[in-house]
Amino acid sequence: MSRTRFPRGVLFDLDGTLLDSAPDMLATINRMRAARGRAPMALADIRPHVSRGARAMSSAAFPDVPPERVPELVPEFLAAYAGELGRHSRPFDGVEAMLAALEADGVRWGIVTNKPEALARIALPLLGWEARSAVLVGGDTLAERKPHPLPLLHAAQAIGLAATDCVYVGDDRRDIDAARAAGMPSVVALWGYRLDDDDPIAWQGDVMAAQPADLLDPARWPRVPAAAPRA
Repeated sequence: MSRTRFPRGVLFDLDGTLLDSAPDMLATINRMRAARGRAPMALADIRPHVSRGARAMSSAAFPDVPPERVPELVPEFLAAYAGELGRHSRPFDGVEAMLAALEADGVRWGIVTNKPEALARIALPLLGWEARSAVLVGGDTLAERKPHPLPLLHAAQAIGLAATDCVYVGDDRRDIDAARAAGMPSVVALWGYRLDDDDPIAWQGDVMAAQPADLLDPARWPRVPAAAPRA
């Protein structure tokens, strides 16, 4: 029999999973390139790197910078990004409907991202999510970040659930590795950001979803003990 209820708890990655933030990142990178007299990049060139963070995007934008010097660009990236945050990004198509369906079923949902917590907290009110998300864990909230399981375990505890009663949804291998290490079922968000040579099948997530609308059906979610129909 098909399941008629969603998991009790759902945790999401932010950039590339809930939020199409690549346009904000592109504006950030192009501010940095303009300051150096360089031509702007195209969205298609930066988009695959977004889920891998400021260092990866800076490296893609400045391939002539030696790898050991790329971390020096990160503070500049974060400062520029603070001025672009929320100006160009929006939720992926279908995300709002998916969140509404979870909320209508009484699901507690939250966000676990590697984005610095302060920047994530700026983004949430712009999206109308600050009162809806039950927990927010950023990349610098704890001593570890994804792919370490600690952020997911902490978030599950914060919403009062066991890790096995939650599902984590993310678009990067680090997301799926973190979920597996936490003992948490996972959904691979195929609509997110990936490099051409990424193989999401090899990540071995529990479920692969092509678009947020797929997750409107409770039967498409991983089976977890708490996902049986509730009285």
